[in-house]
Amino acid sequence: MYDLAIVNGKVYLDGHFRNTNVYVKDGIIASVSPLSLKATETYDCGGDLVLPGIIDPHTHFHLELPTITSRDDFFTGTRSALFGGVTTVIDFLRPVHRAAALRDAFATRLREAADSMTDYTFHACVANPVGETDAIADLMQELGLKTVKLFTTYSDSDRRTYDDEILALLERSKTDGFTVLAHIEDDRQIDLDPTFTYRDLERSRPRTSETDEALKLAAYVRGTGGRLYMVHLSSGKTLEALKDKFYDILHKQFFVETCPHYMVFDKSVWDKPDGWLYTMAPPLRPRADVKLLQRLIDDVDAIGTDHCSFNRADKHNTLLKNMPLGIAGVEFSFPVMYSLFGDAIIDKMTSQVAKCHHLYPQKGVIREGSDADLFVYHLGPSKIVDHHGATDHTLYANFPTKGKVVSTIIRGRFALRNGILQEHRGQYVNRGGIRS
Repeated sequence: MYDLAIVNGKVYLDGHFRNTNVYVKDGIIASVSPLSLKATETYDCGGDLVLPGIIDPHTHFHLELPTITSRDDFFTGTRSALFGGVTTVIDFLRPVHRAAALRDAFATRLREAADSMTDYTFHACVANPVGETDAIADLMQELGLKTVKLFTTYSDSDRRTYDDEILALLERSKTDGFTVLAHIEDDRQIDLDPTFTYRDLERSRPRTSETDEALKLAAYVRGTGGRLYMVHLSSGKTLEALKDKFYDILHKQFFVETCPHYMVFDKSVWDKPDGWLYTMAPPLRPRADVKLLQRLIDDVDAIGTDHCSFNRADKHNTLLKNMPLGIAGVEFSFPVMYSLFGDAIIDKMTSQVAKCHHLYPQKGVIREGSDADLFVYHLGPSKIVDHHGATDHTLYANFPTKGKVVSTIIRGRFALRNGILQEHRGQYVNRGGIRS
C-alpha cells in the first residue's frame, strides 16, 4: 500500500511528458506507473502537468546588510516560494574571512531557517580569505557543504576574494569535488561615485566588468581543472563571449546561472516613475542584450532568482549609495520562465540545478528512489495578480503567464494543495550524504 497516489497527470520524465501516475511511500517516489495501484490517499491531477519540484539555488532570506535586513525571512520567503512550485532553496551563510567563523555561521543559519516551509541547504561564503582557503575547504567537507561563494568585487567592504585565493579554491574544488560559486565583476571597473543615482547603475557596474572578469575566471578554471558556477549572469554579450572562447569547459567545468529579471526587464525601466525599484547588482542591461541572452538560453545551465526583497520605502532613494540592491522573484520564476521558453526551461530549474549543486538524484527529478518533490501546473492563460511574500509590491504584477501552480508536494506531503497553504515544515538537506 502506497501513502500517496498522484494520478491522471502528465508527468515530466526524461525530458518528455507521459500520461502516468506517481506513487509515494515514506516520502520517496516508490513507483511511476500507468497502473492503478492502491494508496492511502489519491490526488487526481485532472490532466494537469506534474513536474519535479523547482530548486532555487540563489536566495537571500534574512540577509543582514549594514543598515537594513531583507524583508523576507525563511518563513515568508519559502511560503511565497511554494506558490511557485519551489520545493528546495539554497541560501547563503554569512561571508567569513577565516575558517574559525564558518562553523558559527552554519549554526546561526540553521537556526534562522528552522521555520522554512520548503527544504533548504546552504552555500558557504567567503570574504577575502587570505591564507584560509585550505582550512575553509577542510571545514566545508566536515560540515557537508558542497558549494562556496566568493565575490570578485566589493573591495570597499572587504568582501572581495583576490586571484591567489580564487586559484587555491579552484584547485581544492578539483581534488575535493565541491563547486566554487562566483559573483563575477571586475572590481577595477566598478565606480562607486557617491553622486550616482539609480539611473547611473550601469555606469557604476558596466557590462564589460562582468564580461572581462568572467573570461578571466574561465581561464582559471581551464588551467586548474576546477569547477566554477557563475551566479546571476546579466548580459547576453558575456555569455556569447564565454561560448566563443571557452566552449570546451562550458556545461562541464564552468556553469552559468541567470535570473528571470535579466530575461524580462531591461534598463529602460529606470525611466519609469518607480524606476528605483528595478535595481540590483549586476544591473539590468539594454534591450538588445536581453534579446541576445534569450536567444542563448540553451547555453544557460541553471535559473536562480537572487531573491532579495525590500519594501518600496526601503528602496525609494535617488542616490545609489543610499539604496539596498535586490528584488523579489522566488514565487514567479517558473511561471515567468515557462511562459518565455516552454518545456525547454524545465531541466534548467530542476535536474540541471540539482546536478550543479550536488543534489542529484535526491532532488530535481521524478524517478523511483528520489524525494517525492513535485508540483502540479495547470496550463492556460493566466496573469500574476498578487504575491505571498513579505514585501508591499511585486515587479511581476500583471505579467501574463501560460499557467499557474496548483499544488506543491515536498517529500510526499502537500505544502500547497489546490492553491491553499498546508501546515508544513521543510528539512535541511545535508549534501554530504546524498543517496546514490
